[in-house]
Amino acid sequence: MVQTLSRESNLQSLPPLDALVIDEAHHARADSYMRVIEHAQNINPNLKLLGMTATPNRGDKKGLRPIFSNVSDQITVKELIASGHLVPPRTFVMNVGVQEELSKVRKTALDYDMGAVADIMNTRPINDAVVQHWKEKAGDRQTVVFCSTVEHARDVMASFISAGIATGMIWGDMGETDRADTLAAYGKGNLQVIVNVAVLTEGWDHPPTSCIVLLRPNSYKSTMIQMIGRGLRTVDPAEFPGIIKKDCVVLDFGTSTLMHGSLEQEVQLDDQFIEGDAPYKDCPECGADVPLASKECQLCGYVWEGQPEADTTQTADFHMTEIDILKRSSFLWCDLRGDDQYFIATGFEAWGGVFYRDGEWYAVGGRKNHAVKLLAAGERIVCFAAADDWINLFETESAAHKTKNWLHQPATEKQLRHLPPEYRNDYSLTRYKASALMTMRFNNTAIRQVIENGRIAA
Repeated sequence: MVQTLSRESNLQSLPPLDALVIDEAHHARADSYMRVIEHAQNINPNLKLLGMTATPNRGDKKGLRPIFSNVSDQITVKELIASGHLVPPRTFVMNVGVQEELSKVRKTALDYDMGAVADIMNTRPINDAVVQHWKEKAGDRQTVVFCSTVEHARDVMASFISAGIATGMIWGDMGETDRADTLAAYGKGNLQVIVNVAVLTEGWDHPPTSCIVLLRPNSYKSTMIQMIGRGLRTVDPAEFPGIIKKDCVVLDFGTSTLMHGSLEQEVQLDDQFIEGDAPYKDCPECGADVPLASKECQLCGYVWEGQPEADTTQTADFHMTEIDILKRSSFLWCDLRGDDQYFIATGFEAWGGVFYRDGEWYAVGGRKNHAVKLLAAGERIVCFAAADDWINLFETESAAHKTKNWLHQPATEKQLRHLPPEYRNDYSLTRYKASALMTMRFNNTAIRQVIENGRIAA
C-alpha cells in the first residue's frame, strides 16, 4: 500500500521501475503518492506512469496535470451500462421535508458540515421514514447506506433493526476484527443492510448490492459517483449463485442528485479553482447566485416551477441505445436457430454462448479440458458482455476474427459428418457456423445443466 511504500526506509529499497500503475489515481497528488512517484522517477527518468480512476476530478479542485501529461482513454458510465458491464441506476429523490434546510448547510474546506447535516437528518421520524421508503422501493435488496456521522449511522441502524431488518454498521475507528466480521456477514447475506460513514465509498465492492441510500449531501460530484458506484457492479453467478441483478435503486434523501445530475465527469487535468464548491444557478428575477438544489431564491423569493412537491420523484434514468456486441465483437456470433434466442461464438481454445430461456437470458462459457461455466444471467446485454469477455480472455483476435476468409468458406466433409443429416444439403452452411453448431451439439447437455442449476438457485 502507498502508506507503507512512502516511508523513507521503504523508498530506499525501491528497485528501478519501468512502469508504475496507480489505481484510484485521483489520490496521486497526495504527499504520500507524490513521494513514491518522485522517488521512482529519480531512479528512472524514463519511467512510464499510468493512472486509473473512475473519478478523475478531485474535490479540492486540484488537477492531475503535474503528474499525468494527458488522458489516454476514457470510458463513461453510460458506455459501461450500454455495453452491459454495469447495471443501470434507477434514482429516486426522496423528499422528507428537509431539502431546503440541507441546501443551506455550511460547507467546510472538504465537504458539507456533517454535524449540521446530522442535526437536520438524524431524527426518529426521518429515520423511520427512510426505512419505510426503503421497504417500498427496495425492501428485497441488499443495501448500502451512507450517513453523515457515527451517531447518525447508529440511529439509522437502530431504525432498520426495529423494523426487523438484519443490519450492520461500519465506521472509521471500528476495530479491524469487528469490521471484517461485519463485512463478512453482509457478504454472506446474513445482513441485508450495511450502514457506514465514509468507509465504503471506494475500494470495496459486493456486487449483489442493488440499492444505495444517500442520507447525506455530497459537495463533490466525485464522492457521489463513488457511492452510487458501489451498487452498479454486475454479478458473477459462479460467485453468487441464484442472484440475478438487473439494476440498482438509488434513494437520495439529500440533495446530491438534484445538485450534480448525471454520473458523468468531464476530465479536467488542470487546477479548477472557482468560487464556491457546489454548482449555482442564476435567479431569473434578481440575478442572484442560488445553489442548484434550491427551490426558492433567498434574496427575492422567486420559486422555481417543476420542482418535486411529492414525497418521491424518480429522476431521469439512463436512456440509451444498447451497444450491439454482435457487431462490435472481434468474434463472429452465430444465431444458431435464426430466432434471436440461441447464439454461439467460438475460437480454438474457448467458446461462449448466450441463450434465452423462460424469460431470462443466460451466458455460458467453455474451454478445452474445463467444465462448462455459467457466466451471467438476467439482461441480454449483460449476458453478451460476459460471454464476449470470456472468449477474449482465452482467445486472440486472430483465432476467429470476423475478417478471416476461412470463416466464410463452405463447411468441410469432416464437419458435416458430426452434424444432423439436414445440414448435409445446406450449401450455405459456412465452416464457422458448422463449428458453432458442433460446439452446441457436443456441449448441449452441459449447457442445459448449468442453466438449469442457475434457475434452481434463483
